[in-house]
Amino acid sequence: MTGEERTAGGGAGTPDRVRRLDPATVDRIAAGEVVTRPARVVGELIDNALDAGASRVEVAVEGDGTDRIRVDDDGRGMSREDARLAVERHATSKLAPDGDPVGVGSLGFRGEALAAIAEAARLELVTSDGDPVGTRVVVGGAASDLDSDGPAVTDAGRARGTTVVVEDLFATRPARRESLAGSAAEFARVSSLVADYALANPGVAFTLDHDGSRTLSTPGSGITEALLGVYDRETASRSTEIAASVEIEREGGGVGGDGAASTAVEVAGALAYPSVTRSSRDHVRVSVNGRPVRNDRLAAAVRAGYGRLLPDGREPVATIDVSLQPARVDPNVHPAKREVGLRDADAVADAVESVVADALTGADLRRKAEVETGLDGALEPVGGEEGERLATFADADPIGTFCDLYLLVEAGDELLVVDGHAAHERVNYEWLARAFDGEAVPTADLDPPVAVSLSADEAAAAEAHADALAALGFETEPFGGGTVRLRTVPAPFGHAVDATAFRDALATLSGGASPRDARETLLADLACHPSLKRGEIGDLDAEELRSLLDRLGECDRPYACPHGRPTVLSVDEATFAAGFGRDR
Repeated sequence: MTGEERTAGGGAGTPDRVRRLDPATVDRIAAGEVVTRPARVVGELIDNALDAGASRVEVAVEGDGTDRIRVDDDGRGMSREDARLAVERHATSKLAPDGDPVGVGSLGFRGEALAAIAEAARLELVTSDGDPVGTRVVVGGAASDLDSDGPAVTDAGRARGTTVVVEDLFATRPARRESLAGSAAEFARVSSLVADYALANPGVAFTLDHDGSRTLSTPGSGITEALLGVYDRETASRSTEIAASVEIEREGGGVGGDGAASTAVEVAGALAYPSVTRSSRDHVRVSVNGRPVRNDRLAAAVRAGYGRLLPDGREPVATIDVSLQPARVDPNVHPAKREVGLRDADAVADAVESVVADALTGADLRRKAEVETGLDGALEPVGGEEGERLATFADADPIGTFCDLYLLVEAGDELLVVDGHAAHERVNYEWLARAFDGEAVPTADLDPPVAVSLSADEAAAAEAHADALAALGFETEPFGGGTVRLRTVPAPFGHAVDATAFRDALATLSGGASPRDARETLLADLACHPSLKRGEIGDLDAEELRSLLDRLGECDRPYACPHGRPTVLSVDEATFAAGFGRDR
């Protein structure tokens, strides 16, 4: 049977043949590629505002953003003719008709953004380039589609700049609207994106309002002030600004179009001290030429610059903007423009790592004292009713400690080296897991409640995951701005955990983990807090060493800590004999 003889599923007798789509359908498909969720709309409009030279960008969102989005700027604005053309497909002021998108210096060079938004929503653009009479353009929505008559254009009063209002997003695309997450989760995406832009462009003042309440505000007066607006006073005060220029060799050692064999990389931003950390990598924010991007290579370079200053399992808070010649950047490698291609990627990453490492050298990196964890009773005797040793380490005998951290254990013809902290973590984790399997995590009331200052995206995530956080033992309530009050916290050992554990649980949930996975992660973190640390293990007597080894032997998985690191290493007698040149 030929293709012409087959029929499409949409109706009998319709030839299943390849055919051209009409322009309206093409536009709708393109709109779906550009406008996938409310945060994408916000990103496109912020790009336009920054390209227009705005020193102030105000974003307001209602609900999840499908009801209404408003972005207002004080940029150059547009003339009436430019405003009329701006909502047409592939009309742009940012790229010459025969221009190459690679090397373009603007953020929003694709001309389809406004038209694509209008295909998915009602769009109102009010703009003025300084003339006494501004321009209002209305397009899209049920009442005004892009058709042969063009958009509705009228006079408007406005100071220099542009305001774009997007309403009823995806009203004609119910499947797209139903695929969105809940209101709080979608707003959390918007909040995180605006925070990215505010930190990437600290010379621009940003505000973000949600349902009439201001959730983020930066003054546009520098990176430290931007950190204060996005995060909190502790992060801003315990950070160092960076601004450096590094000369790198061009990729392959070649000479560029300007005749030079090298090029300059400007690295600017701020680094929080290692005493201010998070559990997830989401707080290493990277931008290239002012465009927030996801670039694993550059983010890894930032972390590498911190080196061994970071505690195990912790991630830094840092914002880095890398400035390169536009010709060395390809912004067209990702449909959402969240990734860019760098022609000198390895050299740029090396430059970022060296700048970060140099900036942290000599800074005041002293860490705060550890929170009280309560070690009393952490090593109660365990074993059978008759006190017999359990099978796993029944024939093993502790013979001492090494470096105040490791247990040295004789077991037959092997020497076992036990990481005391990791072993105690495993013991505590399995005790917690058994005690709270299917039950609520024990909590402690905080009286008075403790105020925790969150970044704008953290505050949005806390609202989105309030029920899951409560199930983990963190009962919160909004306290205005980016602050929440903790009313209860988990207390499995009778000691209240601190705000770090709350932030970690929030980061785990924000990263897409299910409440069950988040619970396991939380228990692993809680198990760490009361576990023996370096310096404490060397003070244990023989009976306490024996008790820790027996309790480790009780565990279902004694050979790995809850974070996956090994607890026990072994060296057999043959290894020693070979080293000493003996025949056993």
